[in-house]
Amino acid sequence: MKKIFRYMLAFTIMGAVAGLQGCEDYFDKEDNPNLVPDPPLPTLLSTTTHKTGINSYLVGNITSYFVQYLASPSQGGSSDTYQITDYTGTWDALYLTMADIYDMRQLAIEQGATEYVGVANILMAYHLALVTDLWGDAPYSEAFANLTLTPGFDDETSLYDVTTQLLDEGIVELQKPESSVQLIATSDVIHEGSVENWIKTAYALKARQLNKLSGTSSYNPQAVLEAVDSSYTSNADNAEMGVFETRNPWAAIALSNASLLLGGWLSEQLIEHLNGTSYGVVDPRLAKITDPTIHGTYVGTPNGTGNIGPANNTVQDESYISRNSPLTGDESPLIIVSYPEVKLIEAEAALRAGQLDRAFEAYREGIRASMEMLEVAEADENAYLSSTAVAQSPSELTLDRIFQEKYVVTYLNPEAWNDARRYDYQYANFTLPVGAALPTFIRRVAYPSGEASKNPNTPDITDLSVPLWWDQ
Repeated sequence: MKKIFRYMLAFTIMGAVAGLQGCEDYFDKEDNPNLVPDPPLPTLLSTTTHKTGINSYLVGNITSYFVQYLASPSQGGSSDTYQITDYTGTWDALYLTMADIYDMRQLAIEQGATEYVGVANILMAYHLALVTDLWGDAPYSEAFANLTLTPGFDDETSLYDVTTQLLDEGIVELQKPESSVQLIATSDVIHEGSVENWIKTAYALKARQLNKLSGTSSYNPQAVLEAVDSSYTSNADNAEMGVFETRNPWAAIALSNASLLLGGWLSEQLIEHLNGTSYGVVDPRLAKITDPTIHGTYVGTPNGTGNIGPANNTVQDESYISRNSPLTGDESPLIIVSYPEVKLIEAEAALRAGQLDRAFEAYREGIRASMEMLEVAEADENAYLSSTAVAQSPSELTLDRIFQEKYVVTYLNPEAWNDARRYDYQYANFTLPVGAALPTFIRRVAYPSGEASKNPNTPDITDLSVPLWWDQ
């Protein structure tokens, strides 16, 4: 039924997104005859929820090289090797969406539509986290009121506080008994108008944000667990977006790769994380993430090395993003935050709090739920859960085992880079890319040239090894 819903909605959403592209913000103050002059709340909800899924993909397509899910087929690829790379397109996409979210929130406040105010707060918190986790300081307090073309950059620590405040305020708005305008299922391409699921997502994102502080003195594992308690209870709650004009963008990369427009090559690190090389046990999720080569094996590409197969790239003897995967198929939804991730957040926080039984139960449930998402056969799931790769008792559970599993759960998700930095990239056999431009693992990206060229307040960051405030 959900597939039918998505097909029916796809053309409507594409029209709404096209009409709302470039809502007023400091990027574009010019009159645009193609814009919808006074879009109603349902239209704003359609475009912001759709763009949220797409932006998760755009950021994931950057960070997946840093955590070595992906590798460039060309030697010395800039994202592979930590070179300063211009991400103007992603920056603009994030801020244009945030401008639309701001407009939705303002209109919702005017109309007393508390449900829309709540969703707007949650979407803004999510986008603000994406921005500051990539760049650090960023425009926010002066970015959307149309008072300046050169907004100042808010401090990254204050922006973190803003994200948690927005989530808390979003929950309060969604819990108010009466909203002048209710969410419409056909306009909401993340939760189909479910207020209950939006509240759960706010708590899931709050747990994610609070857990990000694990390396700081502000970390409070009990606060993380309290947020988890109000969040997801199954994969049915996941925040995901699956409405596309043609197909899932990861599937589009896979299709282009098959047509020799190369991209979507999986890293040697990811493949060896799953194929038994790093942990001694073949993870059955491997076959649900990628396809075997012509030799019936799984072969990753070393980051920085480029193609290790035939020079003409016409023989599939490497592993790529698969259109056959439940995560990257043509109709697969883009996952924003999931139940398996939340369970592993719970496992980490409970372990750090000394609640070993709770940590162990959440850890095992996170693995099971991940297997369910990837449609792994029950026998294969049980065999893996009984293997030496998985803790078999609370006393065997360690942070290393939790991060080992979370690396698989967050495949292609932007949150994976936050975990890698918190964990200091200590995954088994994880090494710097060949020819890395830094002597250590990357901790941030440089500000985009598009922003720097028009906003003199843009910080001049050239050392990509300088950690963000929470990355300690």
